[in-house]
Amino acid sequence: MPENPENHRKHDPHEIEGVTSRSSKVAAFPWIRVSLFVLVCGLVIIFQGPLPGKIWRKINALSKDKQERVTEKKPSRPEVKPAPEVKPTPPEVPKPVIPKPLIKPPTDHIASSGGDVRKMSKGFMLDTKVTVEKGASASTERIKDESYTASYELKIKLPKPITTLPELEKNTPGLTAMLPGLTEMMPKAQVSGFFYKLYQNKTERLKTKATQLNELMTRHNFYDCETILNLKHAKTGRRVLLLQAEMDVVSDGSDGDRLPVMPEEIVNSSNYQPMTSYGWKKTGKSPNPLIAGWKNRIKKAEAEIALADTKPERKSWLQGRIERIKREVQDMEARSFLIADYDPFIVMPVNMVTDRTDKYAARMGDYAVVIYNGQIYPSIVGDAGPSFKVGEASLRMCKQLNPRAGIYSRPVSDLAVTYLVFPGSADRYQQPDYAKWQQQCSSLLAEVGGIGPDVALHNWASTFPASEKEDSPKAPEAQQEHQQGAAASQNEQGEPSQP
Repeated sequence: MPENPENHRKHDPHEIEGVTSRSSKVAAFPWIRVSLFVLVCGLVIIFQGPLPGKIWRKINALSKDKQERVTEKKPSRPEVKPAPEVKPTPPEVPKPVIPKPLIKPPTDHIASSGGDVRKMSKGFMLDTKVTVEKGASASTERIKDESYTASYELKIKLPKPITTLPELEKNTPGLTAMLPGLTEMMPKAQVSGFFYKLYQNKTERLKTKATQLNELMTRHNFYDCETILNLKHAKTGRRVLLLQAEMDVVSDGSDGDRLPVMPEEIVNSSNYQPMTSYGWKKTGKSPNPLIAGWKNRIKKAEAEIALADTKPERKSWLQGRIERIKREVQDMEARSFLIADYDPFIVMPVNMVTDRTDKYAARMGDYAVVIYNGQIYPSIVGDAGPSFKVGEASLRMCKQLNPRAGIYSRPVSDLAVTYLVFPGSADRYQQPDYAKWQQQCSSLLAEVGGIGPDVALHNWASTFPASEKEDSPKAPEAQQEHQQGAAASQNEQGEPSQP
């Protein structure tokens, strides 16, 4: 039997008999080298992606957090430095301090409002105030009316009429002694409706002229009347209209019979009024000296109408003016009038003298007295004035109360003049008779208690020139007054320029 080759294999002493080897007879696979290759490829792929950056940032964050915790646990000790060596310094000389201008930036883009008060020549206080508000852009505001406006308000206080005798005495001292009958009549005195109407007319005029400051009446002229009272004597039944006011000057009137010659300044004046409301039928043959001037006005007006460049509106006005002048010439040819320079008369509002419903209303020609400075002056109602004014008298009367009075200067500015008018006492219109005026006024005063024992009515004397010829030697004082300023108009109502 052939011999088994395994019998010739070297026998391993550690091998267990009967147990055959479990080793594969196929060659062994290189696992180690393959694993290393896969690991290397994976690392290459990982390091080329975003993961490494995230990992490093996480590692750095953890490292910083660890360092901060370590720092908190071990606070740092302040470093102790040696004190610096102090060297002596010389004293400093202080420099002059120059204050810098204080500049404050604006807190808002808006100007401040201010105030200004000025006293106007009209006698009222004009309060001006600039009010500034925030607006839109300049290009927007400049086209809006409400962006740039001004307001104006005129405030007035209506006066209260006085109604007691002490109040009257305060303005006209000694009034009770001069007129004892007032003591009996004043307790039943009633305020005249004309007082309220007067101030109503003044107010309406202010409203009309409110936008024309230069044409407003002055404060002095607005408050020109203290009171208007209706009085009646219990025994005689005589009615009296009492006024307390100032006194302004009236300078109008003409009469060829008594004054055939008047200064050229008056004859050629465009403002002088030749007629008064009180007039009578002419008795003499001397023409009114103002007729020549009035006819000259007509010639000038006709010459202007004939001009080619005269506008139709002006021609129409001139034609109307001519017709009016012609009527006035006819009136001057037929009647005579009071002359303010020579005749002492007073003026009452036109709405009063034309009233036919009020039994106390003063009418043209009624007798009246003027009381001032302890004197009583007989007079008549000789002319009618504006319905918004009282307290006017002729130049003759004014100069008697105050010699310095003139057409530009009132005799009494205070409300110190007392006027008494006797309604319904007028005689027929006739040439003034001063002696008769005194007698009539004395009788009328007796019907309301008379006058005091130490008082007498003033006696008016004629001041007309002695000669009525054209070459009169010298004009009286009143006539000279007109020569100084006859062109002034005393009527506040006014009228357009005359030819």
